[in-house]
Amino acid sequence: MEMHQVRYFLAVARTLNFTRAAEECNVAQPSLTRAIRQLEGELGGDLFRRERPQAQLTELGQRMLPLLKQCYESAVSARSLATAIKKGEVGSLRLALSRTIDPSLVTPHVVELGKLFDGLELKLLRGTGSEVLEYLKQGEVELGIAAKIGDEWERLDNWPLFNEGFQLIVNSMHALAANSRVGLDDLRRERLMVRTYCETTDELLDLLRGREFDVTRFHEVSADGDLISLLEAGFGVALVPRSTRNPVTLVRIVVDGIELTRTVNLYGVAGRQRTPVASAMMKMLRAYDWSRLTV
Repeated sequence: MEMHQVRYFLAVARTLNFTRAAEECNVAQPSLTRAIRQLEGELGGDLFRRERPQAQLTELGQRMLPLLKQCYESAVSARSLATAIKKGEVGSLRLALSRTIDPSLVTPHVVELGKLFDGLELKLLRGTGSEVLEYLKQGEVELGIAAKIGDEWERLDNWPLFNEGFQLIVNSMHALAANSRVGLDDLRRERLMVRTYCETTDELLDLLRGREFDVTRFHEVSADGDLISLLEAGFGVALVPRSTRNPVTLVRIVVDGIELTRTVNLYGVAGRQRTPVASAMMKMLRAYDWSRLTV
């Protein structure tokens, strides 16, 4: 079955006249008639009764009409979409963020992409650093944003975006909330919350062990939403990256004596062709001034 046969059929079904349908399709009537005959042969029966002054749909033609109409419209839509994608007018952004990357870091850039690509579709995946790497390997995403991403992979492209330190976050009613700075030793009596999914958790625990902190007394959380809820309830304190957003109910405090930083990187796959959308996103992220996020 050819699409031009379906188009000719739909034209005759609409006009109920072979001559007018041929004129509408800008084709000679014998060619239109021959194409419809071929379609009828494939479908195993007549689609029209050739009557004068009008052609009439047979029962088979009536049953085929909605199906062939849907088929043709789908083909036209697919062709239009393919053309738009080729021209860079529409596209999709497949992006992975590690769980420790605040979505506000990329949201403004996604909004700008939406202005450039009218039909932009976003696929946003979350995971640990190693899961982000796996998304890239399997081709589920084109770009990833994370700190440490796990095992080395020879095809991994890596562009550092910014470095940042860590700050203490506490409930606004906490005893430490009135301080703009505290020392690391001031946290000895506090019950710290540890983000088990954070790339720097092991480094943080090693640092605290080196200062003779009891690392067995920590709470563990596996999602930022849970962390914020517990902090708002006054259940412990947490050390989080500078770029992590927090509600007004929580207070940020600089901690002296903690030499803990992380580098947030943009990742891609070397040698893999990128869509215009992914290429634009990469350029925007690399050109952005991230210095306001550093401590």
